[in-house]
Amino acid sequence: MFRFENPQYLYLLIVLAALAVLHYYAIYRKNIKIRKFGDPDLIKQLLIDVSKVRPEIKFWLAQLALASFIIALARPQFGTRVDVAERQGIECIIALDVSNSMLAEDVKPNRLEKAKMLISSMVDKMNDDKVGLIVFAGQAFTQLPITSDYVSAKMFLDTVDPSMITVQGTDVAEALNLGMKSFTQQENVSRAIFVITDGEDNEGMAVEAAKNAASAGVHVYMLGVGNPNGAPIPIPNTDRHIIDEEGNTVMSKLNEEMCKEIAKAGNGAYIYVDNSSSAQDKLQGQIDKLSKAKLESHIYSEYDEQYQGFVILGLILLLIDALLLERQNHAFNLTRFFKK
Repeated sequence: MFRFENPQYLYLLIVLAALAVLHYYAIYRKNIKIRKFGDPDLIKQLLIDVSKVRPEIKFWLAQLALASFIIALARPQFGTRVDVAERQGIECIIALDVSNSMLAEDVKPNRLEKAKMLISSMVDKMNDDKVGLIVFAGQAFTQLPITSDYVSAKMFLDTVDPSMITVQGTDVAEALNLGMKSFTQQENVSRAIFVITDGEDNEGMAVEAAKNAASAGVHVYMLGVGNPNGAPIPIPNTDRHIIDEEGNTVMSKLNEEMCKEIAKAGNGAYIYVDNSSSAQDKLQGQIDKLSKAKLESHIYSEYDEQYQGFVILGLILLLIDALLLERQNHAFNLTRFFKK
């Protein structure tokens, strides 16, 4: 498939057409003046070194050179290209809890928004790492497959909201199991799963899932966000809070003991997330500890640049134009050898 990346520059070709019109108008005016001056055939015999063809050739060489540069400026593109780049980094999956309890405001602005800010800052510090995003509550879903496209990672992160998962709960085990399936097949790469949650695991089996991850060489890090003393869960777009069947306000507490147990089983670490920036520093410290291995990234470009050929063609035409003299070169006139 062919296209121009900057097609607006092709309008400059109109200028070349205008130059051609002016060029032939100038020739027309010149011929009129010659006829007024005298017999054109006689004048031609007097100006034996003047070539009529060479200036015309030089004009069109310059025109074609300018046309080539204009086309190059419009950036013609054709086909597809796959670039393979070797990077030094790790593969990490971020599993973000989006259950309703993450709306609690014991961490400002709330647990979920604090977690998103933490992830965003984490992605900003990445250079050659690969990152994937999983969201989970009572179920787990892949929000972003593992990638080195950090712009897309932050874009998908912005769309995360508790309403995207209807099944409530906090199934950390399912998030870990899905995370294990999300890595690439490349060997000798350090891998880690970062689980950000308030630790209210209603489903269990998370410790066992963390052990399975550790046995496969994947580190599991738990980031607990919230207050161990608990906080009410606001109902979105209202001034009310979630209540139980007896009419009591539901208090969501950070379960630090569970988070620590999962992190230990997963050969990782537990990081407490509060209103300070200490969690960000500790998280970055853990990432730096992971060994860096070569990652092979396939970068797909839908269109391959083709402007280089037009630039080279334009330069060659200008070179020929510069070497070609307007006056006749008698050194290459072979007819003189046949004169008696």
